[in-house]
Order: sequence, then structure tokens, then C-alpha cells
Amino acid sequence: MEHIRMPKVENVCLVDRSFSRRTQMGTLYLTATHSIFIGTGSELWLLHSLVCNVVKQKASQSGYPLQILFKNFQIIQFIIPQESDCHNIYISLSRLSRPEKYEELYCFSFHPNVDNSERVRSWEFLDLKSEYNRMGLPNKQWQVTPINREYTVCDTYPAELLVPQSVTLPVILGSSNFRSRGRFPTLSYYCKENHATICRSSQPLSGFSARCMEDEQMLQAIMKSNPGSRFMYVVDTRPKLNAMANRAAGKGYEKEDNYCNIKFQFFGIENIHVMRNSQQKLIDVSALRSPSMAEFLLGVETSDWLKHIKSILDAGIFISKAVAFEGVSVLVHCSDGWDRTAQVCSVTSVLLDPYYRTIKGLMVLIEKDWVSFGHKFSHRYSHLDGEAKEVSPVIDQFLECVWQLMQQFPCSFEYNQKFLISIHSHFYSCHYGNFICNSQKERRDLCIQEKTHSIWSHLWENRLDFMNPLFRHNRTQTEGLLRPSTAPYCFKYWKGLYNQFDRELHPRQSELDCLMAIKEETQQLVEELALYEQKRAVLDKERAKALYMKKDILDNRQKLWAALSDISRASSPQDYIGGFEGGTPNVFALHQKQNAELRLFEDRPKNSEADNSDQESGAADFSCHSSGGESLPSEDSVKDPNSDETGSGRA
Repeated sequence: MEHIRMPKVENVCLVDRSFSRRTQMGTLYLTATHSIFIGTGSELWLLHSLVCNVVKQKASQSGYPLQILFKNFQIIQFIIPQESDCHNIYISLSRLSRPEKYEELYCFSFHPNVDNSERVRSWEFLDLKSEYNRMGLPNKQWQVTPINREYTVCDTYPAELLVPQSVTLPVILGSSNFRSRGRFPTLSYYCKENHATICRSSQPLSGFSARCMEDEQMLQAIMKSNPGSRFMYVVDTRPKLNAMANRAAGKGYEKEDNYCNIKFQFFGIENIHVMRNSQQKLIDVSALRSPSMAEFLLGVETSDWLKHIKSILDAGIFISKAVAFEGVSVLVHCSDGWDRTAQVCSVTSVLLDPYYRTIKGLMVLIEKDWVSFGHKFSHRYSHLDGEAKEVSPVIDQFLECVWQLMQQFPCSFEYNQKFLISIHSHFYSCHYGNFICNSQKERRDLCIQEKTHSIWSHLWENRLDFMNPLFRHNRTQTEGLLRPSTAPYCFKYWKGLYNQFDRELHPRQSELDCLMAIKEETQQLVEELALYEQKRAVLDKERAKALYMKKDILDNRQKLWAALSDISRASSPQDYIGGFEGGTPNVFALHQKQNAELRLFEDRPKNSEADNSDQESGAADFSCHSSGGESLPSEDSVKDPNSDETGSGRA
């Protein structure tokens, strides 16, 4: 809060593309984590950790413009009446958007209304041990090594690593000493159908002539762990000129003469500096207010952004074919093994394994190949105020590769582009603790899991918003390897990401939104149908019970008529009297009881047949039956012989 010079400014004009060409007047508030603009009937919350740059522009007649550029490609402009207020807001935002230590990040002050046990469960939602078990690991060929449990061998690697069963600890240590940053070859993906693997590492410290017997033994063990192949590929994702330049600095790449049974392959994926400049050119094109067709197409072409996306996909396609078709294991590396290596390994996994095309599968893949293997999130996405040359859109390119694949295989992915865009935003926002720091060790030392919340359970709870309505689960599970085309005409400009806040450049409702709305409506109708089916089942059960009760009453009536038929054969009134008082059933009382039950049961008016039935079996008919054609005496006419009452007495 000490960095806020002006907590409140009134009569501020907001110019935002998300509001089309309209402007709004309102009040701007500054807090430690957000800038809040409150206009007429609307609020706009802007997270400071998403701010990329703050620019003061030339004064105009309406005031002093302040433009804010965001890492998720949103552009906001405030026009502030007073120059001093504009300057104070500029100084405050510049400092608040560039924290100097991790404790200033938003994830440490974000406290949702959940208890501590739920926070712990959010971190346990993904388990990489379960993921390796799903692959079939560990097994007879691969083991989990404890050598890096305390991060002493490689401080940027995870604590648990998989290496061949035949590899000893001295071999691992020797290979680690021979690799840049100590990042020795270790397993990333295992294909249990043919035992082929994808391993990853950093470049060797080979120079022009250096060699390492332990490193050669390590690669030999990786090759032999796949019994179906007599060689393995070593893929260097860098351009060959870059690798040769590194060789002059004592690093470089593997010599095929020193390593038995390897085939070397270069792929020309450029370094982080080229990628940063390329994306900036693309952003400049997307930020044009009303570009002409020539300006837009020329800008996309000169940025070379799609060319870089193609180079990453080309490498992934090569490795996926080597694993799936040839059954050959592959070692992938770049310079340090945490940027281009992560891109290629994760893209290859998406091509190979349908599981990574599901919502949870993509979460697991990012956690495994990016978070645990030490991608430098804080440096690449400018979480802290540091050197600008370390910033680069490495994981942005991975997400775009996935999106390009989704365009060619729209039925093979469970998630839609909203899922990718949401993940992209959280890489930069520091809202949750998953993408803080540069390694697993740094996150442990900073107690990230004890102090922050995990993004994965939050995304999973909202997974219905990220479902692809075209996804065909059964088909994608049997489809296996994706074989995309990398012809130039197959690549598209991702307007859903770069122009997501520009309401003027794309329709308000896309085909996907229509399909999602139809799917949601269909789901509601299915739920309503199921509810009505349940109600119908209950009513059918009650109706069957009612019919059974009515049948039971009619059966009892038949028994009553049988008893009355027996009584009608009596020879004298005394026979009737004896029938009622001599221990036999009281037919008259039973008859009245049955009629009472029937009246309680039938709550609606009787039809004509029911009326006729009642007239035939009513109490009035009971007095009409006798053995000699005489009327049945009433209860008053049948007297006890010992009674004191007489006819003369009544008189």
C-alpha cells in the first residue's frame, strides 16, 4: 500500500475495446493488487500482475491519457483530468506491476473462502506418480532413482526421476557433470506398447573434442532399455549454426563417433530472444485499430510467428513417428533443456497419447513437462522485476501448437480454446501458486503449497465451461497418433487469443458458442426428461397399488355375495337370527365395512357401471331376500323373548 500515491481519482474516462467505441466516465480506485474502475452500472477489475507496460501519452483536450498494456493482450486507456493525478497513477502502477520479491505476488494475498483441508486437497488433485503408473512405470526396464531427492545433483530437476534399470549412480553423476546445468538424460514419456521412450536433457559440454564415458553409457542404457530397437535418435532442437557456436564456448552437441548406435537430427527452433521479438511484432499487428488487409497479412508474415510454430510442430511430428511407427527411443535437448526441449516433448506427447487431449490430461502434461522439470516461469513471464532479455513466450507457443492441432482435429480434443486461454492467463497472473518460481526446489523452499492455492482443482470444478461439444471420446481413444499437416495453408492466426478483447474484429457469437449453448440446453432437457420419468414411475407404482386394492375389495364383495346366497336359503327368520348371533360372520356389518372402504378409495365420481354395481349390492337390496319370498324382518321386529318390552307396554 505504501506504493499507492493516489488511491482514488474521480471523473476518469475509460476507453476500452471491450466496450467497442464507447467511453465511460467513472471513478478509478487503486489497491495493492487491483485497479478498479467503477462507471455507470459497471465495474472493471484490473489485476496488477497482468500489467505488461504503462505508457503516458500526449495530452489532449479531454485530459491526460494513460495507456495500460496487459500480458493477456488487453489494452486499456484512462483519460485523467489532472496531470498531477495522471503522473501519480503512472508511478503507482509502474511499481505495483513490477514486484521485487515473491511475497508481493497476488497468490500470497489471495485467500478464498475455503478451509485449509480444501487447500491441501487442491494441491493433491494431480499426482505425477499416478501418471507414471498410467504409462506402466516403473518396470523391468525403468526405475525411480533417489539420487536427486535433495536436489543436490541438479537443482532444476524434480526430486524423483526415472532412469534405466541398468544405470548405476556413478554413471548418473558422471553424465550430470557432463551436461549443462547438470541436467542429465531422464525419461519424459514411455510408450508401453513398444517400450520406446522420449528422454530429455540439456546439451553436453563436449566442445570440439571432449567426451564422457558415463554419458555415453547413459545413452547406451537408454537405447538398450528398448529391446525392439538397435539404435536411438538424438534430437537437437536448435539450429545447427547455434549449436556449433555453443561448441566454440565449450558446449555443443553429441558426436556420433563417440556414441554407439545413435542417429543425430537438428531442428531449427530459434532461441528465446528471436521468439520474444517475433511475438512482439505479431502483437503490434493485432493491436492495429483498423488495419488494411495488406497491412495485416504483411505484419503476420514479417513477424515469422507462424513459421516458428511450424518448426516446433515439425520436431514433434518427427519424434512421434519415430516412437509410434519405428519403435525407436529419442533423446531431446536444446541448450539448457527447459525451453525448446519442453515444447517439443509436450507437443510430441499430445500427438502420441489421447490422454493428453483431455482436460485433466493437459493439466498433467503441463505439470510434468513444464512445472516439475524446471521451466523458468518467473523469468520467462516477468513475474518479478528483472532483466527483460529473460522474457520469452515459450509456453505460449506450446499452447498455440495445441490450438493449431485442434483446428485440424476438432473431434479429438476434449477441451476448447477457452481452456487454453484461461491457462495462458494464469501463467502470467500469479493468481495461484502453480507457476511461481523457476524450479521445484524454489517452490519447496518458498513453501508455495503451504501459502498459496492450486489452479488445477479450480479449473476442474469449472470444466463444463471448457468442454468441446465436438469431442468424440470413443474415437479419440482408438485414434492414437495424430498426423497433422504442416503445409503453410494449414496454419491460422489465433484471433481468439490475440484479439480476445477486441469486439470489433470477430463476431460476437462464434460457432463454438452456439454449439455450447445447444449442448447446455440439450443437457437441461435430458435432466428434465429423467425427472419426469422418475415421477411417472412413482405414479405407475401408485396406480398399480390402487388397482390391487380395488381388486381386493371386489374379491371381498364376491365373498359377501356368496355368504348372502347362503343366508337366502334359510327356512325361517330364526335361521337369520341364528346366523347373526350363533358365531358365524356378521354379513351385514362386513358389507357395510366394504362399502366404507370403497368410498374412501374412490375419490372421484363413480361411472354408470359403478353406480349399477352399488345398486345391485347395496344395503337396501339386503332386505329383499328371504327363503319363502317374504321380507326380511328388520332389527326392531326381532325381539329377545326375555325382553320386558311388549306391544301393550309401548301403548
